[in-house]
Amino acid sequence: MAAPAVHLLTDNLSLVATMTDPNRNTIHLEDAKILNHQAFDGDQFILRLHAPKTAAEAKPGSFVHIRCDERLPMRRPISIMRTEPNSGEIELLYKVLGEGTRALGQRQVGETLSLMGPIGKAFSFNPNKTRPLLIGGGVGMPPMVFIADHLRNNKDIEPFVILGSEVPFPFKVQPSQHIINGLAPDVIATMPLMEDWGIACRLASLQDYPGCFDGYVTDLARAWLDSLDEQQRNEVEVFSCGPHPMLEAVAKLAAEYDLPCQVSLEEFMACAVGGCAGCVVKVETDNGPAMQRVCVDGPVFDAKRVF
Repeated sequence: MAAPAVHLLTDNLSLVATMTDPNRNTIHLEDAKILNHQAFDGDQFILRLHAPKTAAEAKPGSFVHIRCDERLPMRRPISIMRTEPNSGEIELLYKVLGEGTRALGQRQVGETLSLMGPIGKAFSFNPNKTRPLLIGGGVGMPPMVFIADHLRNNKDIEPFVILGSEVPFPFKVQPSQHIINGLAPDVIATMPLMEDWGIACRLASLQDYPGCFDGYVTDLARAWLDSLDEQQRNEVEVFSCGPHPMLEAVAKLAAEYDLPCQVSLEEFMACAVGGCAGCVVKVETDNGPAMQRVCVDGPVFDAKRVF
């Protein structure tokens, strides 16, 4: 999630946050110190910040609103990839797409960034769905990593993570030791972090990267779903974040297999705390169609209702 946003006057922050039920009193404004800032191919960066208030309350699906440079009053929303509440650290993945993220890419370790967070409605988890399918594409990968981190200590859960990218992945790809039914034996590429956590993961791309599935993330998901029996498929719940066309395809796949599916939307934002209604999307509600704000009514939505 990376889009332009208008800087809020700090005196109004608590007032606006109070208006954004059910996220009331959870948005903090803090100066976050840059602890690490690593560049990867494809204009991608992983940014590690000391932001203890945000780290303490962030949940999978939360994002932050960052002032990328003092010369740019407009903030950018970026999804949270990992948190370490004990040390007060958060980790973000972003891609340079415009003036703001280009300026952010120039910021150095030791500098501070003005940050608002955590913002947004998080993913919810059904304890009866023990095979969560996590699908992330591009800069939509961070929320899936956050979910995996959230679930990894639950021994009753068997997540399967699919990550897709058409530029080199922002980590060193390695072979997985997990055997995934339904996949060719040469599809073995995984994210090292997932391997360390003991979570099954595969990578998909159309760029012929070694070990990666040659196709879309939904093609890979379909191959895995087809390898499951009916009882196993009944234990699947889908979570996804990525470009709009990918999310639409994921939603259609979930509907085809009659699977519950939650998606985290990427949208241009202004205030990012629900005050301006500049990021609204059409959602089907029990009372008919309605316009809801991606920033605080989302970014996570039921795929059936938003697509």
